[in-house]
Amino acid sequence: MTITKQVAKGIIRKLLKGEDYRIEVVTLINAEFLQFAIDFFKRIVDAKLKSKNITVDWYKKEFLNPELPARDIAINSGLNKKTIHNMFNSSTKEIVIDASNEHYDALYKTIKNLVETEPELDLTLTIKFKGVSVDLNVSESLIVINTLAVKRAELRGGLWSTAGKRVEKPLMQTLCKLYGVPDKNYSVKIKGKVVDDADFEREIDFYLVEGENQYKCEVKLMGRGNPESADAVIARDSKVFIADKLSETNKRQLNSLKVEWVELRSEGGFKRFETVLNHLKIPHERLPESIDKKLETVFREIFK
Repeated sequence: MTITKQVAKGIIRKLLKGEDYRIEVVTLINAEFLQFAIDFFKRIVDAKLKSKNITVDWYKKEFLNPELPARDIAINSGLNKKTIHNMFNSSTKEIVIDASNEHYDALYKTIKNLVETEPELDLTLTIKFKGVSVDLNVSESLIVINTLAVKRAELRGGLWSTAGKRVEKPLMQTLCKLYGVPDKNYSVKIKGKVVDDADFEREIDFYLVEGENQYKCEVKLMGRGNPESADAVIARDSKVFIADKLSETNKRQLNSLKVEWVELRSEGGFKRFETVLNHLKIPHERLPESIDKKLETVFREIFK
């Protein structure tokens, strides 16, 4: 699951304009979910048509097939690998298969009991593909609906939890390049090693460099911060804190700690980065009057 370069650019554009970036993540969630739903429906048509014996649980046979990837088996059963890992302190394929089958059987029994207690409920899900159609009864339809709900929840949790981290490096690079900070005056490190590639997946540290001084920068694309948010800055020994929003308490805490900060969604927004550069004596140029053209050049360099 990756945040595409286009979405990363969209998030950065909105942050620089002082706008809420969350719609970019929501759009990506929608796109990935809808693609999953279409592919899932195609597989349902194929699986249902292959099921020659109506007494066979075609869904379980096809969608909990041990040959499938562990993540797919878990989702198709109505679980996800993270939940299974939390339940069993492990998510090996064997454990995923056992947990998924057990959960699916319990889910199927629950749905069957529900249908029996609601005899007036009539639901038929018809899926048509390439001129062929299949009908799903109430129980089958509810299982499919549940799987779609679980998949969307997984996508939502995964993308929201990683969006900020994956945009951290290109956002800092963009700020530095917009202000013409020389390459030697900033550094990206992963686990203590300087890197050049746009790796959004692993733990990233970004530094502004002035002579022998290396000032660690931290990015938090959070909502309105709470008083404890400065604790993370203390723990990571950061000198610069870039945030989507900061409360007045946050700002007082950061000022008392002598930590430079930028609140992107405030008056002036990212332009306070120039004040940070001045305070840290980092060489830079004046911001262009219109940053749109410059931004295109910057993006070509960062997302090549």
